[in-house]
Amino acid sequence: MTVAPPPGDVDTPARGGRIRRQHEAAILAAAEQVFARAGFQGATMAEIALAAGLPKSNLHYYFGTKAEVYRAVLAHILRLWLAETDRINADADPRAALAHYIEAKMRLTAEHPDASRVFANELLHGAPEIGDYLRHELRLLVAEKAAVIEAWIAGGKMAPVDPVHLFISLWALTQTYADFETQVCAVLNRRSLGPADYRRATAHVLNLVLRGCGLVAPIPEGVSPCST
Repeated sequence: MTVAPPPGDVDTPARGGRIRRQHEAAILAAAEQVFARAGFQGATMAEIALAAGLPKSNLHYYFGTKAEVYRAVLAHILRLWLAETDRINADADPRAALAHYIEAKMRLTAEHPDASRVFANELLHGAPEIGDYLRHELRLLVAEKAAVIEAWIAGGKMAPVDPVHLFISLWALTQTYADFETQVCAVLNRRSLGPADYRRATAHVLNLVLRGCGLVAPIPEGVSPCST
């Protein structure tokens, strides 16, 4: 099944050369920070241009309006997240496939915390920009991957779980380290989360989920089950 790209998706290779791709990447990275801090209403194109290190005229050249930049940020993080579901297929080993997805989601949380917060804020406001996408394309993708998990369960490859709620749980377990980083840091007595914190958190989520699915014995911290 091929899922339609998220709304506002930008096919950068087809739109220009290396400089254009670099500028668009810089704009999206800057916009993630500005939208995460100020929200859509509070953000301005001038702030995004300043954070990107580009003239405001350049920003308007690549993205005509603030709404276009906002949709592109949402599309970018959705594209990254959804691409990691590819390994969840009928031919895959359940343990390796789920471990890869968990590790990838945690890595993306660490690399793009602001984008995750922008996405969370969009949902808290009723998903006005991506609601239709969530109700249609995302729901169909989850149904497709849930059918794979149901087949694994029927084949005795993993313990019975509700596959749809498994995905919902995975989203919560991974994205919380970005969306609620302030709370996590307060409990862990950290100013910010570093690589060691993410390694520990990833090992915990892997153990929690894979053991709950009847797939593994405990995984030592820092050891990837994808390579075992």
